[in-house]
Amino acid sequence: MKPFVVLAGISTCLIMLWSCTKETKTAQATQEILPVTQPILIDTTYTQEYVASIASLQNVEVRSKIGGYIEAVLVDEGKPVRAGQTLFRLGSQAYRQELNKAQAILRSSQAEAKTRALEIKNTRLLVEQNVVSKSELDIVESKLETLKAKIEETESDVANAQLQLSLTEIKAPFSGVIGRIPNKTGSLVDEGTLLTTLSNNQDVFAYFNVTEKEYLDFTEQNEVGHRRPVKLLLANGQPYSQTGVIETVDSQFDKSTGTIAFRAKFPNPKQVLKNGASGKVQLTSTLKNALIVPQKSVFEVQDRNCVYVLEAGNKVSIRNVQILQRLPQLYVIASGLGTSDTILYEGIQRVVDGDSVSPKLMPMRQVMAGMGQK
Repeated sequence: MKPFVVLAGISTCLIMLWSCTKETKTAQATQEILPVTQPILIDTTYTQEYVASIASLQNVEVRSKIGGYIEAVLVDEGKPVRAGQTLFRLGSQAYRQELNKAQAILRSSQAEAKTRALEIKNTRLLVEQNVVSKSELDIVESKLETLKAKIEETESDVANAQLQLSLTEIKAPFSGVIGRIPNKTGSLVDEGTLLTTLSNNQDVFAYFNVTEKEYLDFTEQNEVGHRRPVKLLLANGQPYSQTGVIETVDSQFDKSTGTIAFRAKFPNPKQVLKNGASGKVQLTSTLKNALIVPQKSVFEVQDRNCVYVLEAGNKVSIRNVQILQRLPQLYVIASGLGTSDTILYEGIQRVVDGDSVSPKLMPMRQVMAGMGQK
């Protein structure tokens, strides 16, 4: 029985020690001076970032429209070309022969047509002299009409042969920069074979997606269609030197993501941006009469954002708040607080709901000045 008595005595001492420690901590918390502040209303700006994909103003695949051997490659990869410049030349001998053949048939048909026209003239004189019947004239005229139809067909053959011959020279449809050239001189290519790509990078498009809420905010602020300026953050984290503008918005939302695509256009005078690159569009928005509190005043309780509000008797109580926007070291509060409330600025980890504190008021302007905020 003695061991039990000893253990019971130890337990009693431990309970008393814990009770004394708790009372000491409570007294310390009650006496502790903690800074407090009050939310203020200000006009401010914030920047949101959206992942963007970069696309050239014009980017096309250059393909062969006919089959043949590549006779000459007249450009190099990565080099600029001008509109109409010849990029590739295919073997043209067979196509030139087809053109010569069609032209020869056309000349023969045209000569025969002249002969038929003269024959009609002579037959008409004979009919007028009653030497031959009018049916003879009808037969000759019919032969000439048939010949004229043949001439039209031959002219079409000549035009087609000329087109085929012209296609042996592949020209740049616009000024731009040449991409990779997979087939070199001497390669046999079929109709539709990819020869290279051509990109016009004087300007580029940046496509990015925004949520339905953000889109509606744009609409309410009359921003859609007003060529709003935007910035671009490059993949290496550096800001792009040129400012772009939002040009257009997609016609419908993506049901799978609930977002809608925006398109911004950026000038690219130094050709830094290339088709297929990535970056982040930075969009700066303005908030009027935003209710501001320090981020360090806000803490989470079971996925809810809360602050300690100073009540009567300098007691603190937990209050839920809704955050509208995150700013550097600050939060914009949507609901739960007003400018007349006083909140705990620092020391939130040292108090619990219902504790009394000795408040030291720090105006919000002073707090922001300490953060380097205007």
